[in-house]
Amino acid sequence: MLLELQVKNLALIEYARLELGPGLNILTGETGAGKSIIIGSVNMALGGKASRDIIRQGADSAYIELLFSVDTPEQKEALKALEIQPTEDGTLIISRRILPTRSVAKINDETVTTARLKQVTSLLIDIHGQHEHQSLLHINKHLEILDTYAKNQVNPWKEKISQEYKNYCALKERLASMQGGQEERLREADFCRFEIESIENAALKEGEEEELTARYRKMSYARRIMEGLSEAYEALDEEGMARAVRAVDQICGYDDDLKPIRDQIYDVEALMNDLNRSIKEYMDDCIFEEGEFRQIEERLDLIHSLQAKYGSTVAQVLAALEEKRKRLEELEHFDEIRQKVEQELKLSTNRLEEFSTNLSEIRKKAGKELARKMKDGLIDLNFLDVNFVMEFRRLNHYTADGFDEAEFLISTNPGEPVKPLKAVASGGELSRIMLALKTVLADTDSIPTLIFDEIDTGISGRTAQRVSGKLNEISKSHQVICITHLPQIASMADYHFEIVKFVRDGKTVTSIRRLKPAETIDELARLLGGAEITDAVLQNAREMKELAERSK
Repeated sequence: MLLELQVKNLALIEYARLELGPGLNILTGETGAGKSIIIGSVNMALGGKASRDIIRQGADSAYIELLFSVDTPEQKEALKALEIQPTEDGTLIISRRILPTRSVAKINDETVTTARLKQVTSLLIDIHGQHEHQSLLHINKHLEILDTYAKNQVNPWKEKISQEYKNYCALKERLASMQGGQEERLREADFCRFEIESIENAALKEGEEEELTARYRKMSYARRIMEGLSEAYEALDEEGMARAVRAVDQICGYDDDLKPIRDQIYDVEALMNDLNRSIKEYMDDCIFEEGEFRQIEERLDLIHSLQAKYGSTVAQVLAALEEKRKRLEELEHFDEIRQKVEQELKLSTNRLEEFSTNLSEIRKKAGKELARKMKDGLIDLNFLDVNFVMEFRRLNHYTADGFDEAEFLISTNPGEPVKPLKAVASGGELSRIMLALKTVLADTDSIPTLIFDEIDTGISGRTAQRVSGKLNEISKSHQVICITHLPQIASMADYHFEIVKFVRDGKTVTSIRRLKPAETIDELARLLGGAEITDAVLQNAREMKELAERSK
């Protein structure tokens, strides 16, 4: 779960630190106090877009840090699969520094890409933003939700379908490439034979080009090499060296300190003699033959011409040769091979049909179960007379997820037929439908932390009370962080935080703090009574909090 959030120099926030707890964490505050900045900071830390304009005026950078605890073996295994290791105390620190020209994201002090950051954080936290419920209007989202609900049953079949679908597409593509008339195939076969023969006749060998290139370079510069070595040989004067040895030998008996010099001269003489022999041997072996030079040149020209046609290296040319042999075999046995591919495609289609049918049956069964739970959940959320179903249609083609298209249909009035969500549900109703989904999915969802940004949009009164009950239900198995304006929801808080905006030293500042029990009553009274908080409003707030505590 999310243990702590720190924000520095982000928009109106100079510094804010939240120590969050398990269960239901509620954030409240006046309109414009900066509640959206808090959720926005979490989004940015998770890899969302971060504009340089978000940096607090006068600051060089903005900084966001999230401290997670990783408690379950499943989470640890999932992170291990991504090569992420929590600290010894089971925590994971995710941070992001936003600079005017770039941003830097880190996981436990290791810099990571935004894509990798999103991959890791998707295992830890799920944010339901103010407008996320609008995604319910997209039909493709509905099948995704169902598959999440029934993942233990559908995922094995989806993996089979995905693998078979790749094979199916490859076979279809190969069959499509085998079109064309017999005359065209004969021309292609003749050309393939010509290309194969030209490569085979070249008898290419690995490493040959490098060896010939070295010999060609040596022979190309043979004259310059010989001139340089001749000059060096003449400069190494053996007679002068011999005189130096004799001279030192004659005087060495007069002073023992001369012996090291004599020994060095002996060593130099020996080295010089070896060097002269090496130069002489090289010059004797360096015989330039015009015929050999031309043969090497022609061989290199042949290799380079083949590389220009079939690949930049000898290995690539030889690989192209194998491909052309396979293609020629295919052309020479065209009817037989096409028949084999057609048969393989038929078998693949049958397997895909079987797998997709099995998956569809599982989905339809799970869809009825999900729809029933959704109906119960919506009734709990004050949909007085509601019917919720999931309709399935078969696509006219296969996909990597099977052949199903599914859609949620709803009726909120007695006697009215079920219709697509976009034709029936208002903004407030969509928000409650999404909350009902989150509640139903809570048992199968392994993500430990859920954030709801103003889930109360468009609701009030008894409906708000029902929504608070649902959030409390979810918070029993997940950590829930919720921004709200409604006292009915705020009263359910296990941890209540207040976001306030004020002016300090001529600058607007947003701060956040956890409320004590007595302060919680005052905040509930503010949500209930607005500008004027009377004793009656305070008493109402106390009663609301007591009622919420008893209902947990």
